Amino acid sequence: MKKIYILEDLDCANCAAKIENAINELDIVNKASVTFMTKKLVLDADEDKMEQAIQETVKIVKKIEPDVIMKEK
Repeated sequence: MKKIYILEDLDCANCAAKIENAINELDIVNKASVTFMTKKLVLDADEDKMEQAIQETVKIVKKIEPDVIMKEK
């Protein structure tokens, strides 16, 4: 199951890479990709684990870039 989010106020390419790498380290996530130019995050996880994956992703984003807001597209 895939979900797409916009990372509002993401202004650091290095931070985008850190966010992507940290999310991909989660066992519950099949794949995550962050595109800095479009500020798009694509999160892929099994349907039964998606809610937990979203919660963990929000924590990671806030830890690396506290001002970024994750909005579902």
